[in-house]
Amino acid sequence: MRTKILIMGAAGRDFHNFNVFFRDNADYEVVAFTAAQIPGIAGRTYPKELAGSLYEKGIPIYPEEELPGLIKEHHIEQVVLAYSDLSHQSVMQKASLVLASGADLRLMGTETTMLKSKKTVISVCAVRTGSGKSPTSQKLVDILKEKGFKVVVVRHPMPYGDLLKQECERFSSMKDCVTNECTIEEREEYEPYICCGTVVYSGVDFAKILSSAEKEADIIIWDGGNNDIPFYKPDLHIVIADPHRPGHELTYYPGEVNVMLADIIIVNKVDSARKEDVELVINNVRSINNRAMIIKAMSVIAADKPGLIKGKRVLVVEDGPTLTHGGMAFGAGTIAAKKYGAKKVIDPRPHAVGSISKVYEDFPHLGAVLPAMGYGAEQIEELETTINAVDCDTVIAGTPIDLGGLLKLNKPVVRARYRIEEVDVKLEDVIEKWLKSKLR
Repeated sequence: MRTKILIMGAAGRDFHNFNVFFRDNADYEVVAFTAAQIPGIAGRTYPKELAGSLYEKGIPIYPEEELPGLIKEHHIEQVVLAYSDLSHQSVMQKASLVLASGADLRLMGTETTMLKSKKTVISVCAVRTGSGKSPTSQKLVDILKEKGFKVVVVRHPMPYGDLLKQECERFSSMKDCVTNECTIEEREEYEPYICCGTVVYSGVDFAKILSSAEKEADIIIWDGGNNDIPFYKPDLHIVIADPHRPGHELTYYPGEVNVMLADIIIVNKVDSARKEDVELVINNVRSINNRAMIIKAMSVIAADKPGLIKGKRVLVVEDGPTLTHGGMAFGAGTIAAKKYGAKKVIDPRPHAVGSISKVYEDFPHLGAVLPAMGYGAEQIEELETTINAVDCDTVIAGTPIDLGGLLKLNKPVVRARYRIEEVDVKLEDVIEKWLKSKLR
């Protein structure tokens, strides 16, 4: 008798866990996936072409709200929790629901889910989404390329479209983003690498992705999503902590796992966080990992056209995931508005339409900022409509993408972006020392 499994996910970790552990495992039958966090994922089917020989019809994906009924209807024995950026309280609330419905809850660890590469892997992960992984990864790529290494980035999955087409995606130009019909969230992650001439892989099947990346890389950078742990076994594990959310390094899943596994902890945003919060984060890290090197860093904001901010009425558009399930109320755009002397930040909420309006209902902590939501063509259009309806002088885009190039907007756009600057120990020196010891 095959053990009946249901996998709770968000179109990423759930598919990976299935592919590497359950797909060809005759001891288990994965009856269904459930989907949360990302709109528009439920109602699809994980394709039979990706599901393997045991699943001739593929695997259906349901909304997570249907979980208790699915457990009872299909006599599910184990439910696998396979998505990230959840508080420990939320994890246990989901566990309680599963247990009360009659099934076991399962969390899968590093030995069953991490793939081993033939090449050197450096992972960059975080305590929470929005901590500063991307600027760190980009700086790491620059450091390694300057030392003469061929570097390829593999990004945590964001397969929100046609899963068959997204099985193994390679991005080396902006044309690839258009061809692959990338969402705003995908563009936010790929564009900075593409613009500096670095190849990025992502998709659904990370064994195939790894095989492809290994053919053109000396070193693979795993650029993590949310606060998830790596899909590849890292030779060096770098984790970013955020003192704007002190205590989360001990209270979020699986961010705490990342802290325990880390070789290097970068405590970011020390320039804008309270000193006591920085110290609290460091003390919390030390309480569960006393071997990792700790580096303090600043997130420095720069705007490409600051003259369009000073004295102007501005609309601030921030990175979507950071504001939504990341729980932040502001980002780079808000800091830039203050730094460069905006006259007033205009509230976009009265002008929000469709699913953008629903975001404000689902995340009531959001104030007078607009999250750059764009998980599909319809939502991108609603974002464009919302921005154009706001009466302001300038749009400050705190998202990494070229928002003005993607959308047809009726007002000028200023791009505000973070770069990471170490305060004491330099990341380049640490990497150089580590490489020497590894190559010795």
